[in-house]
Amino acid sequence: MSVLEIVKWPDPCLMEICPPVETITPEIEKLAADMLETMYAAPGRGLAAPQVGVLARVFVMDVGWKEGKADPLVCINPMLQEVSEERATNAEGCLSIPGVSADISRPAQVQMVWTGLNGGRFVQSFSGFAAACVQHELDHLDGVVTFDHLDVDTRAALEAEYAA
Repeated sequence: MSVLEIVKWPDPCLMEICPPVETITPEIEKLAADMLETMYAAPGRGLAAPQVGVLARVFVMDVGWKEGKADPLVCINPMLQEVSEERATNAEGCLSIPGVSADISRPAQVQMVWTGLNGGRFVQSFSGFAAACVQHELDHLDGVVTFDHLDVDTRAALEAEYAA
């Protein structure tokens, strides 16, 4: 395993829609392992493939490891099946936009389906911070970054802060 370089905004890779993974190959397995190592080293709680320059529908996350409850997930071709009408606003940071945090409103609970490294299909509901993390990483797979959720004035202010 190795720590990969994290792509920083405004790299064009972060604005691309990632194609699905057709087959789980040794390269995808290595990518997932490297992404987990990179995420922990950063230190973050989620990391999507385009954030390391790879256009593939893969993300990793572990929302509890910083509190000593490690539970790493590797999500291949993830999709939301259900989203709650209730919304929650959380301060979100991004490893590709270091030093910037923005309040983002998202569905408070989601149900996601994905393929694991073993080829199995998984379905799980997420709430709280985990729901925000899932949605944040899914955004990356669709070429969306935190800035894209903000109104024009807030976005301009945070882009200026990032550029400084």
